Amino acid sequence: MQNKIKLIAAHAYSTAASGLNVINLTNEADPRTVALAGVDRVELNFPKFTDGRAFSQAFLLRRRLGFQGEICATGDVLIDQLLQMQRSGFDTAVLRADQDIALAQRQLDRFSGFYQGDAVTSAPLFAASPSSPLAPADTTRLEGANA
Repeated sequence: MQNKIKLIAAHAYSTAASGLNVINLTNEADPRTVALAGVDRVELNFPKFTDGRAFSQAFLLRRRLGFQGEICATGDVLIDQLLQMQRSGFDTAVLRADQDIALAQRQLDRFSGFYQGDAVTSAPLFAASPSSPLAPADTTRLEGANA
């Protein structure tokens, strides 16, 4: 089971006096050019829900650059985007003011895992462990099917 993304209502979110070293990346910024040493949180903005560049930025930060701090989605964040945000490497999502946090949590709880790998867990589910319920139990039967 994957770690769930933390949900925050827009009215309850503030970066002031958090004591964290926070950087806010614009959609045009290339995360590979940003000094991440000592950074606790990276905020990625969705200026409108149809602009998905922050998904790519989160994936780059988490998977390719190995960023271990918090990645936070801000801006026009909708419930429909949450699962993809979680799979792209986001830890936190600040929901748009008109989004229902209880409904958002139900959406996240709907799926306990995914077959494919993602930014956080690169191995597909069947390869995660030999005892995985999706791991082939009898590989000789699978090989014989192709003969």
